Amino acid sequence: MGRGKIEIKRIENSTNRQVTYSKRRNGIFKKAQELSVLCDAKVSLIMFSKTEKFHEYITPSTTTKSIYDDYQKALGIDLWKTHYEKMQEYLRKLKEINNKLRREIRKRMGEDLNSLSIHELRDLQQEMDESLINIRKRKDHTIQTSTEKYKKKVRNLEERHGNLLRNFEARWKDPHEHGLEDDDDDGDYDYAVPLGNGVSNIFTFDSQHSHPHPNLHHAAWGSFGSHDLRLA
Repeated sequence: MGRGKIEIKRIENSTNRQVTYSKRRNGIFKKAQELSVLCDAKVSLIMFSKTEKFHEYITPSTTTKSIYDDYQKALGIDLWKTHYEKMQEYLRKLKEINNKLRREIRKRMGEDLNSLSIHELRDLQQEMDESLINIRKRKDHTIQTSTEKYKKKVRNLEERHGNLLRNFEARWKDPHEHGLEDDDDDGDYDYAVPLGNGVSNIFTFDSQHSHPHPNLHHAAWGSFGSHDLRLA
């Protein structure tokens, strides 16, 4: 029993449609190859599927461009002329826009003003005034922002400095509360003041004085000494 005749219409099922396309595409390419070999003909096939996949067959001894050139000669037409004219028109418009922008820039630089009428000069002055206002607003905003950042930084530094001073004064007034002990029988003792960042100052106190003895030693680790207790 022979195969039934297939009705030529669009296949509704997308999967079946894609399978049919692949099979028939291969068959057409096979026939084109056979025709090219048997008849020494120049054959070129260009196909796009529903999914925009590109497939092409061309006789191995030729190129697609040569096929287009032969096609134009045979019909006496120029396939590239229309596209070239469109590109030329687009280039002309771009040049006009470029020249117009250059003229506007020269006007704002105070050049090429002789050809302007009184109304055009008035409009140009108004545009310049509005631009100047916007520039001043931007400048004032930038200055204000920088000033606020500077003031905030100063406040942070002052707060840090005050905390350091209060911490030092608290340790100075009551050294025994922080675990200080006498090191010898004369009542002298050493007192270590942490200054942060792993740096400490060691003072030697005399029990008969209310301040570090000026003639006694002090040691420091890092780049700070006892006289460097101030805000960096």
